[in-house]
Amino acid sequence: MTIHEQMSQQQIAGLSIAYIKDGELQKAECFGLLEVGKTNRINTETIFNACSISKLVTSILVMKLVEQGIVDLDEDINQKLTSWKMPDHSYTQGKKVTLRHLLSHQAGIIDPKGSFSPLHSRWQRPSMVDLLKGTTPYCSIPIDSTFEAEQEFHYSDAGFCIVQLLIEDTTGSSFSTLMTDVIFRPLAMTNSFFSSAVPTANTASGHQKDGTLTAQRYPIYPYDAACGLWTTPSDLAKLLQEVMQALKGKGTLGLASIHELIRPQGCKEWMGLGVFLDGAGEQLEISSLGWGVGYQCMLVAYPHLGKGFVAMTNTDTGVHQMQGLLGEIYRSFIQ
Repeated sequence: MTIHEQMSQQQIAGLSIAYIKDGELQKAECFGLLEVGKTNRINTETIFNACSISKLVTSILVMKLVEQGIVDLDEDINQKLTSWKMPDHSYTQGKKVTLRHLLSHQAGIIDPKGSFSPLHSRWQRPSMVDLLKGTTPYCSIPIDSTFEAEQEFHYSDAGFCIVQLLIEDTTGSSFSTLMTDVIFRPLAMTNSFFSSAVPTANTASGHQKDGTLTAQRYPIYPYDAACGLWTTPSDLAKLLQEVMQALKGKGTLGLASIHELIRPQGCKEWMGLGVFLDGAGEQLEISSLGWGVGYQCMLVAYPHLGKGFVAMTNTDTGVHQMQGLLGEIYRSFIQ
């Protein structure tokens, strides 16, 4: 089946893909519509909600701050947090929670069930402090660790909310401003931002698995570091190119510690810092998935081989990416 046929069968409104080969953007392909019932088509500058791919971008920002001596991967996070503290327990006495634990989802935190929903028009945007204290509808239970760090893997949006708060407490800057200054602007990622004010001119509206619009055309997650990124595949390809260049000791950002990002962390050999790993050596594959209300996306790269792709859709198909069109794109890519 062609991509157009699969999109029709799975009721996917729009799709944008960027391919990297030999460390350069090879091509970008666009299919479908910004919104069902309208005529505006997806193009290379169409913006999508990246959802949890935000975590990889956040981790790269953290690594840059580590290199600048602003934060430390292995320091007790309570040493830098000022507006909120991770509660102490008997099992945190020997092993304190660190940024490394948070970025690799091994901080002993289990997200409360039903937490971290999109921004609701009736509720204001929560502060990270109120969210972590459990005083908002987005997370009604205080965030805490429930066992010693590095013992288990639990995918955690709350952990990245703590990362965001630590960055803001330490630098005195908003997370979104810092990301723009340190990552987006130097890499000319001009269509990338963290904001509750989504531009509507060329932003893909979210769609449900039956092909209809989501209740909010642009569902917003008010947790920037965890899932608040809006971007394009071509912009994310620039970030992947930077990772590839950094592995050669080159690049714009000077990411000397990039190897740390893509090596196994803690108790899981398939977990890096904000990115999933498969294979090893020259064949190392890194990946990040985004799945939220109205959107699904996939980022895959073989950084040592200089190749990869980013695919973004404005439809939540209701099935895991590997079971739908994005999985077909991945399998075609690795053949």
